Amino acid sequence: MKLFEMKMPLSEALAIAVIGISVVIMILALIAVFIILLSKAVRLVEGLVKKKVPASPAVTPAATQSVPEGINSGDVELIGTDEKTAAVIMAIVSEKCGIPLNRLSFKSVRLMDNDEKGGNK
Repeated sequence: MKLFEMKMPLSEALAIAVIGISVVIMILALIAVFIILLSKAVRLVEGLVKKKVPASPAVTPAATQSVPEGINSGDVELIGTDEKTAAVIMAIVSEKCGIPLNRLSFKSVRLMDNDEKGGNK
């Protein structure tokens, strides 16, 4: 007993395949048109919102702001390391602590050996 024995001529199989591919392409085209229209609508709404919101005062970048009184922005003593490595270490400490770099005061940055870290015992 053969369960699915259906004979279909080649022309009918090709016609069904072409119709299926055409339907998929038409749906994709409709989705593309929908996305374009939605994008234009969002831009229109954003434009209207920008016109209604008053312009905020210009914010000066952190690099041009002066350091407040009482905050040390002096020299850092580098022991066994170069400036680039020390800068990376200070930036990581600032990021991990959540404190801006200009608010931190570093006295020295020293490169530790594996023995000092407790690595080779």
